[in-house]
Amino acid sequence: MDYQEFIESKALSDIPTGLAEVPELNAAMFDFQRDIVSWALKRGRAAIWADCGLGKTLMQLEWARHIPGKVLILAPLAVAHQTIREGEKFGITNLEYMPDEIDNGNNPVTNYERMDRFDFSKYTGVVLDESSILKNFTGKYRNLVIESCQDIPYRLACTATPAPNDHMELGNHAEFVGAMTRTEMLSMFFVHDGGETQKWRLKGHAKGEFWKWVCSWAVMIRKPSDLGYDDRDFILPELRMHHHTIQTEATGDFLFQMEAQTLQERNSARRDTVEDRCREAAMIANATDKPVLIWCNLNSESETVTKLIPDAVEVSGCMTDEAKAKGLVGFSKGDFRVLVTKPKIGGFGMNWQHCSTVIFLGLNDSWESYYQAVRRCYRFGQKNKVDVHIVTADIEGNVVRNIQRKEADAEKMAAGMVEHMRDINRENIKGTQVNKSDYKTEVVENDNYKAMLGDCVERTREIESGSVHYSIFSPPFASLYTYSNSARDMGNCKTDDEFYTHYKFLVKELYRVLMDGRLVSIHCMNLPTSKARDGVIGIRDFRGEMIRMFEDAGFIYHSEVCIWKNPVTAMQRTKALGLLHKQICKDSAMSRQGIPDYLVTMRKPGVNPEPCSGPFEKFVGDESTFENTGNLSIDVWQRYASPVWMDINPSNTLQHRSAREHNDERHICPLQLDVIERGIQMWSNPGDLVLSPFMGIASEGYTAVKMGRKFVGVELKESYYRQAVKNLAAAEQLKQQDLFDV
Repeated sequence: MDYQEFIESKALSDIPTGLAEVPELNAAMFDFQRDIVSWALKRGRAAIWADCGLGKTLMQLEWARHIPGKVLILAPLAVAHQTIREGEKFGITNLEYMPDEIDNGNNPVTNYERMDRFDFSKYTGVVLDESSILKNFTGKYRNLVIESCQDIPYRLACTATPAPNDHMELGNHAEFVGAMTRTEMLSMFFVHDGGETQKWRLKGHAKGEFWKWVCSWAVMIRKPSDLGYDDRDFILPELRMHHHTIQTEATGDFLFQMEAQTLQERNSARRDTVEDRCREAAMIANATDKPVLIWCNLNSESETVTKLIPDAVEVSGCMTDEAKAKGLVGFSKGDFRVLVTKPKIGGFGMNWQHCSTVIFLGLNDSWESYYQAVRRCYRFGQKNKVDVHIVTADIEGNVVRNIQRKEADAEKMAAGMVEHMRDINRENIKGTQVNKSDYKTEVVENDNYKAMLGDCVERTREIESGSVHYSIFSPPFASLYTYSNSARDMGNCKTDDEFYTHYKFLVKELYRVLMDGRLVSIHCMNLPTSKARDGVIGIRDFRGEMIRMFEDAGFIYHSEVCIWKNPVTAMQRTKALGLLHKQICKDSAMSRQGIPDYLVTMRKPGVNPEPCSGPFEKFVGDESTFENTGNLSIDVWQRYASPVWMDINPSNTLQHRSAREHNDERHICPLQLDVIERGIQMWSNPGDLVLSPFMGIASEGYTAVKMGRKFVGVELKESYYRQAVKNLAAAEQLKQQDLFDV
């Protein structure tokens, strides 16, 4: 492909792969449901994150009905049977529950636990009901689902809780629909701060592009008005919370009972208070003749409270799948008044709006489990006020507060997700186009320099062949550092292969514009890898990859110098595992040295028509003062010829903070002026043209102009470009002052 085609292929939005024409949809659907299904069919691979009771089952069945070929529907236990009943209500009859694969023309509905009994190659579509099963990125079913479905052309994931308290879980849905792998998403949009390498957060300046990308394959809705529809039929009644605290006696030498702090202490407190808590729950259930749902965490709780309630039915983990389904479905039909079970058995997907009394015999630390358990009854379609009773011992207060904190965090995040996604989702669902940022170009030039705003590949193509005498720059480090949200930015690459493909377009142009026999110097470092992003902790040979890429374009590997960096400074800044002293004591096999910088220099073949013979300038005293010293002295040359430069001042850089626009926007520490000076001094003559295709704030141009060279630079990011123009003007002014002094 040509360069423009490549840039278009880098766009962050996922390309639709669905139906070109959407047939007429079920007349029983609400407007928002019909529009969402129409969008999902056009998408082909999509996620629907709709709150409980908004009709996910109908939407996914209607989607599956119009997919060409056979569609496999995966659902939690008992939800599969409920799905078939829901389909029958709306005239969708080509569904059949299949514990094992049967080829009879119907679309099979089965449980996640039985998916290994199906041949996924036979299906053109797959639906994940309650797709929050993907939230555990190391989980058994997560890996099996993604691997099994990667070749299926049509995929739909439906859940009410896509990411209850962590953006990372969105990456699993993205990987399922084929938009991007979780690792690619981390590299593109997320960053972790020093000291907390396991905690990733969304980059401040990447938020807009991140949510735009998510909205290209997912829709999130908590109520119809989120997408501009009427909430009239989806207003929930009151939810009333009741806390019942069982008092316990103090033990040991304490005057007052001590609250449980650790997980072991909390589990012990639950076991010690089973009888008292069950009696309290039974009293609540027996005081009414209406349906009651009781959630337990321990087998002893489930067994005890069932015995205390005459018309209660227990569904436990030791039962067969058929027995579990009979109990859960029986409660749905009204065959049993009181159901006693665990959230991990019946907490996902079931519709129990006929019940308005929910009892928790204690809580665990999973907010999602709690939320889903409440939402089996408190969901759109519920006509009565819902009473939720939480029965805990007084020493379990910590777990209750933990759930309350997570609930507040999840509510804040869900509101934020809806807020970020609302406008884009509205545009996508209703078929309008999302506006894209404009690509800008500009030029500021005089006799000493030329600064170009724009794409480095396209702007370098404007430079005359063989006109550049020397090039020095610091390239973007694959996707590790992100400067902007533009697809033209080489730092914004989903994979290493994409980065190298992009970079090769530039290397080809550098070879063309460089004079025969002249040099290009690349300032780079090898890149640390992380377990979360790359799968392993180690180091990637980025320096070697640069060398091989330039050699492939025809350059000759000319030289390199290693630039010393203080490992203590790197340890304090990155908290890298291999640099921590405590790692020596724990397992020194994972300890390593610091990572230095390199100045790798490549040469274009041919005879240099303008030998670099001096005179050379050398800065003395203040950085704005230099003197003509003739050729390099032996002492200076011996320092420059050393394969390791130990005397580079890491803080001798141009001020760069004023060029930043957004939170978390990263600018690789500008190339040290000492390094630029030495490169220009050794490998160019006064009056030569120096090129930097990644101009940034013009550190290379600032030094080149001060040293009597001409400069041409390209920068994509407008804020950096503006600062670069100021720095070039300042360098020109300093040069004129020096000439006046002479």
